Amino acid sequence: MKKLPIGISDFKHIVEGHYWYADKTLLVRELLERGAGVTLLPRPRRFGKTLNLSMLNYFFSSSAQARHLFDNTAIASDPTSMAHQGQYPVIFLTFKDVKTATWPEALEYIAVLVGREFAKHEHVIWSYLNAKEQVFYSAITECTSTKVQLEASLMWLSDVLFRVHKKKIVILLDEYDAPIHAAFHHGYYQEMVGFIRNFLSGALKDNVALQLGVLTGILRTAKEGIFSGLNNLTVHTIVDEPFSTRFGFTESEVEQLLADYHLQEKRAEVKEWYNGYRFAGTTIYNPWSLLNCVQNKGSLQPYWANTSDNALIMEVIARADATTKHALELLMMRQVVYKEVDASFVFSDVEHHAVALWSLLLFAGYLTPQTQEVIEGRWKCNLTIPNKEIYVLYKQLIERSFDQVLSYTGIKQMQYALAQGDGDLFEEMIQKYLLNSMSMFDLPSDEPEKSYHLFVLGLLVTLSDVYEVISNRESGYGRYDIMLVPKDVKKRGIVIEFKRVAKKESLEQAAEAAVEQISEKQYAHELKRRGISTITGFGIAFKGKEVLLKQIEL
Repeated sequence: MKKLPIGISDFKHIVEGHYWYADKTLLVRELLERGAGVTLLPRPRRFGKTLNLSMLNYFFSSSAQARHLFDNTAIASDPTSMAHQGQYPVIFLTFKDVKTATWPEALEYIAVLVGREFAKHEHVIWSYLNAKEQVFYSAITECTSTKVQLEASLMWLSDVLFRVHKKKIVILLDEYDAPIHAAFHHGYYQEMVGFIRNFLSGALKDNVALQLGVLTGILRTAKEGIFSGLNNLTVHTIVDEPFSTRFGFTESEVEQLLADYHLQEKRAEVKEWYNGYRFAGTTIYNPWSLLNCVQNKGSLQPYWANTSDNALIMEVIARADATTKHALELLMMRQVVYKEVDASFVFSDVEHHAVALWSLLLFAGYLTPQTQEVIEGRWKCNLTIPNKEIYVLYKQLIERSFDQVLSYTGIKQMQYALAQGDGDLFEEMIQKYLLNSMSMFDLPSDEPEKSYHLFVLGLLVTLSDVYEVISNRESGYGRYDIMLVPKDVKKRGIVIEFKRVAKKESLEQAAEAAVEQISEKQYAHELKRRGISTITGFGIAFKGKEVLLKQIEL
C-alpha cells in the first residue's frame, strides 16, 4: 500500500517516493492547447496548487532531467505535449508562506525566496554577467537589494535566462496573493499591492522572453491594477469550465483512493463531509481533507483549517452589515442564498461591499455555487455551505468569537437566563456582549446592529444542541427577530424582538414597543403550534452601547 503525500508538494518527491498520486499531468496539455501567454488559476487553499506547479516545473525545466517522472502518467501518451518536456528555462516561486505581520518582514521574506531562486541558476548564468549585472545579482542573492531592485528581479532574471539559454522561459508563480491576504489582515495592504504589481508587470507584460506564465492564488484581485495592461492574461476561476478537474479530487479519484485503502464503506460519510464543491458544474472534493481522512483510517474531522486565514474570514463577517449577517444565518440553517459574485473584486472592499464578501467566501472555498448564471455580464449564484466540514468550521469560528466575547461562564449564564426566563440576567449578558464585541472587532458604537447580528449568529451556533434557533420568520401576524424553539417541548420557548431607539424616543419606550409587538402580532403562535406551553417574550431596546430589556409571558 502506497504512502500518502500529506504535506508533500514536490512532484519528484511524490513520484520517486512511490506516494499515492491523483494524476493531474493533463494540466500540461490543457495549458499548451489553450496557448495563453499567462494563465491565472485561482483555487481555494489546499486544493493542490503548489503540487501542480511543482509538476509543471519538472515537466518544462531544461535543467531538471525529469523525463522519467512522467513515464507512467497520463501526459506520457501525448507526444505533442511531451515534445515540450525539458525544453525551457523555468523560474518557479511560491509565496504560500509569506504571511508576516509587518511590511519590512514581508519584503525580507520575499527577498529570501527570490534570492534562493536566483542561486539555482548561478552555475549557468554567472559567467555571462558583466560587472554591473554581477552587482545586481549579488544584491539579490545576499538579500541586500533595494525594494526597487527586488521589484525588477523577476524581469531581470527572465531576460538573463533568455539571453544565456537562447530559449524562451516559463514563469511559475504559486500563491501570488498570499502576501496580499496577510497584508490586508495586518495593515500594510497598499504597500504590498504596489510591490506585487511592479514585481509581476515587468516579467509578464510584453516580455519577449516569455514562453508561458502560470500563476495560482485564491483570488484574482484584478481591480487593484496588479494585472493592468496585461493583454496576454487569461483567468479561469472555479466558475469557469476550463481546468475544472485539474485541482482537487474528482468523484472517480475519490473512489479510487478509498478503494486503494479499503475504505469503501466510508463512501457516503466521506461524501457528506468533503463533497459539495462545484467547479463549473463538476463535483470536486478537498484533497487535503481526503488524504488526512484516509491517513486516519476514515476518521471524519474538519481537517481544512488554518488559523490565520480563518481569523480573516471571521473579521470580515464581524464587520458585515445586517443584510449580509442575516444571509449567513440562513446559510447556517443549511439554506441557499442568491448572490452576485465578482472574480475581479477589490480585496479592500470586503468590509464595505457585499459582493466582495460573497466573492471572497466563494473563491476561498467557504461557499460553493449550487447553480450559476451570467446576467448582463454579471455572475449570479445560488450559494450554499458545501459540506459538513465547512459547516463545522463556520460553527467553530463563531463559537470561538462568542466565547472570546462572553467567556464560557457568560455563555452558561446566558443559557440559564433563557431556560429560566430571567430577563434581568439575559439583559446583563447582552450588554456585556455588545461592549466586548465592539471592542474586540473594532466596531463603531453607533453601529450596534453589527454586534446584534453577530449575537444572533452566536445564538444560532452555541444554543443549537438545546434549541432550534430561527431568525426573521413569519409567525402570527408578523415577522419576529429571533425564536428559540426548545427541542424538549416541556422546556421554555423564547421570542426576542430587538428595537433600535428612534429619535425622541427613550430606551424604556422602545423596549415597551418591542414587547407590545410580540404580543399584538402573536409571535408565540408558532411555538404553541409545536406544543410548547411555557413561552417568554423579550423586547430588547438598544441605543449605542446601552441596552434595556422588557419581558412578557405569552
